[in-house]
Amino acid sequence: MVHAVPTRTTSTGARTGGTGTGRGTGRDTSGRRMPDVFGARTHLLAKWAMPLAIGLVYGYWAASVRRHGGPVTGWNLLFGFMTVLAFALLWYVVRAVADRLPREGHAMLWGAFAGSALGFLYSGSGVAMFTCVLVSLLLAAAVTAGLYYFYATRQDAEEARAARHRTLTRTT
Repeated sequence: MVHAVPTRTTSTGARTGGTGTGRGTGRDTSGRRMPDVFGARTHLLAKWAMPLAIGLVYGYWAASVRRHGGPVTGWNLLFGFMTVLAFALLWYVVRAVADRLPREGHAMLWGAFAGSALGFLYSGSGVAMFTCVLVSLLLAAAVTAGLYYFYATRQDAEEARAARHRTLTRTT
């Protein structure tokens, strides 16, 4: 069972310690920062390993769709590994660019990436192009809407907490 490590407070009541970088660390109902259970090294490893792991699954899936149940060949393996490479590189680029965009652009970029990834897989199965485009657009719209809602509500909540904190510090 994992327990949170308590943080120390200074004589002024300010909190010190903890491994959080300010990003991704939550706050409890009283507004205090909750400790980050994993260290910075673990977050960095996950940041770089997750796209590669998902890319491996995606590459295997693309290669199996392309061979249509036939035997595994060298060209099929090469196609799978090139797909892994392209998927992981695109993930890294989208993540780097999306972090610099406002929430609307961030959500749209990830939606476009998800829709394009599904469209590439679905087009390899031999379905009609109209069906492939329609399904890809539906997924892109769903991912964009979901991420926009997530980022909008999270950002609005952070802004409300900051405004409440400013008003509390002015009155004291």
